[in-house]
Amino acid sequence: MRIGIDVGGTNTDAVLLDGVQVLASIKTSTTADVTSGIVAAMAALQSQRPFAPGDVQAVMIGTTHFINALIEARRLAPTAALRLSLPAGASLPPLVDWPQRLVDAIAGRSYMAHGGHEFDGRHIAELDEAELRKAADDMGRAGIRSVAISSVFSPVNAEFEARAAEIIAEELPDVAISLSHEIGRIGLLERENATIINAALRELAATIVDGLGAAVTGAGIGAPLYLSQNDGTLMDVDFARRYPVATFASGPTNSMRGAAVLSGLGTCAVVDVGGTTTDVGVLRDGFPREATTDISVAGIRTNFRMPDVLSIGIGGGSRIRGTGAEVTVGPDSVGYELTSQALVFGGTTLTATDVAVAAGRADIGDAARVAHLDPELVRYALDRVSRDVSDAVERMRTSADPLPVVAVGGGSVLLPDFLDGAGEQVHRPENYAVANAIGAAIAQISGKVDRVYAIEPGRRESVVDQAKQEAVDRAVAAGAVPSSVTIVDFDEVPIPYLPGNATRIRVSAVGDLQVEG
Repeated sequence: MRIGIDVGGTNTDAVLLDGVQVLASIKTSTTADVTSGIVAAMAALQSQRPFAPGDVQAVMIGTTHFINALIEARRLAPTAALRLSLPAGASLPPLVDWPQRLVDAIAGRSYMAHGGHEFDGRHIAELDEAELRKAADDMGRAGIRSVAISSVFSPVNAEFEARAAEIIAEELPDVAISLSHEIGRIGLLERENATIINAALRELAATIVDGLGAAVTGAGIGAPLYLSQNDGTLMDVDFARRYPVATFASGPTNSMRGAAVLSGLGTCAVVDVGGTTTDVGVLRDGFPREATTDISVAGIRTNFRMPDVLSIGIGGGSRIRGTGAEVTVGPDSVGYELTSQALVFGGTTLTATDVAVAAGRADIGDAARVAHLDPELVRYALDRVSRDVSDAVERMRTSADPLPVVAVGGGSVLLPDFLDGAGEQVHRPENYAVANAIGAAIAQISGKVDRVYAIEPGRRESVVDQAKQEAVDRAVAAGAVPSSVTIVDFDEVPIPYLPGNATRIRVSAVGDLQVEG
C-alpha cells in the first residue's frame, strides 16, 4: 500500500492505494502551518479504512510550502549569488531583474569572479581562487547562510562551479551551497535566478522535510517519504533538502498524472479546479507537457523544468460580485476559510461553491442557505466560469486535433458536462476530487539530461545513445527499478550560428519506484 498526499492552498487531500485501487480517500482543510493538516489527513485515512502502518511501503507528498514561502517573501535565508563569468557578463550582475522586496527578503548580495566556459567547453577565463576566497570572506562578515554559484555554460562543463563550491565550503563550512548546472538549463540569467531561489529556500527545506518526516513517523509509519517534483515524478527527502525549487509545480503535475490514471487517457487537456485557482495543462503520453519558454515565479524569470500550465483565478472559494451579465467570479478567493465564510456553511461571503450548490451541481453544506439566490445570477456566474475555462483550454491547444478534456479537483463541480467554447465533452473520472493525491501516490522516478553537444560528422547516433544512457542511469541512481526504466521524451535541436554542429539534446527517462518488501 501507498499513501499519497497533496497540499493545496485550500484543501489537503490524501488517498490510501493498493496498487492503483483506491482503498480510502479524504479531503481536509489546509492548515496555516500545513504539517498539522497532513497529520489530520493521515488520521482521517486510518479512521475511514483501518490499516497496519507496517503495510505502507511509501508515503508521497506534494506540498506548496516552498512556492508559498517565495511568493510571500517569508522564511528565506540570507543568500549570496556568485557568478563566474568575468571578463564577460559584467553589465547585468546577479539579482538585476529581481523585485526589490525579494532582494530585501533574502538580504541578497551579488559577487562576480573570473571563470566560465564557451558552449564547446573552452575557458572564458581561468578561475582565480584568491578572488573567490576574498568573496567568501565578505560573505561571512555579511552573515550569509546560503550561496548560489553560477558559471557561464556550466551545463556543458561544470568544473568551475564544482571547484568554486569547494573553495567556498573551505572558507564557510556551515553555508549551504547550490550549483546552477544541477538546477537550471542553458540560459545564464534564468538558470542563475533559479539557483538563487533554491539557495534562499535551503534552510526552510531542512525544517519542512524534518517536519513532514516527523508527521509520518508520528503516525507510526516507518516507510520512506518522497516528495513530488515539477515533472510529475518523485524525489527522496535528501534530494528535497538540496533542491526545494523542484517542488514548485508539484500540485498541477500531481493532478495531471492522477487524471491520466483515472481517465485512461494518455493525451488530453486536464482542468484541475481547486479552491483558489484552476490549472489547465496538457498531458502527452501520460506526462505533463513541459514549458519550453522561461517561467516567471513570483516575478522572477527562471528556466528550470516546469510543466506548461495556465492558471486562472477561478476555484470553489472564488468570491462572486456583481449582478446579471456584469457578474464576476474571482480572482480572489476565501481559500481554506471556505468552510467558515461560504454561505452554505453559515458564512456571509457569496462564493462559487454557493452558486454550484444553488444550481444543484453540488451537495455541500446547507442548500437551504442559498435557496434565495437569484437564478439569473447563478446562471450568469456558472456561464462565466465555463467561458473562462473554455478560453484557457483553447489557449493551451497547439493543433486543431480533438483534445479530450478531463476535469478533476473538488471545484470541478463548477464545470458543465460540455465546454461549448472548446467544443469538447468533459470527462469526470471516479475519485476526480482527489486526483492530485492519487497522482502523488502513483508517481515514478525520473532521470533527465539537457545539454549542448558538439556532434562530429558520423557520430550522431553514439552521442544520442550516450545521452539516453545517462538519463537512464540517473533514473536508476534516483531509485527506479532498472528493468522498468524507459525513455519518455527526447528532443534534439540544432543551434544555429555556433561552430562544431552544436546541438541541444534533452532526454527524459522514467521508471517505477523501487520499494522494499
